[in-house]
Amino acid sequence: MKLRNVFASALAIAVLSAGASAAPGHKPGEGHAHPAETAYGKPGDPKKPARIVQIVMRESDGKMLFIPDALKIRKGEQVRFQLRNNGEVDHEFVVATLEDNLKHMKEMAKNPDMEHDDPNARRVKPKKTAEIVWQFTKAGTFDFSCLIPGHREAGMFGTIVVE
Repeated sequence: MKLRNVFASALAIAVLSAGASAAPGHKPGEGHAHPAETAYGKPGDPKKPARIVQIVMRESDGKMLFIPDALKIRKGEQVRFQLRNNGEVDHEFVVATLEDNLKHMKEMAKNPDMEHDDPNARRVKPKKTAEIVWQFTKAGTFDFSCLIPGHREAGMFGTIVVE
């Protein structure tokens, strides 16, 4: 009986402390809580087939760019974004609604070193690659942006139309 109480207490502490932890780059309570399904879809299953979309990040003539910066995707389609930073500075790729990305851009201005470990976002170092697998479960127009301060304003954003 005593062992069962110890186990139950340890389990309760583990569950409660897990809920209080923060996402990397965030203070407790400020982490990115991503529900399984969002307005712009859900994390994909890397074991299932996916359309490959290559996204290049770079700087050119004072602008910061995603190439391509406009995508059309079918509702229900799973996409494997292969991200390549050909630039000289860190860049991010964050898929969300335009409203969510603009709101998060303001948070990033307050904490520019914040790094994301979210299923819909990756920070990519210069000359490195990363990947996101995402399933677009709802029709609509969505945004992808680099939310490092100054980057979106320098042109680093794009549009995803899901039909």
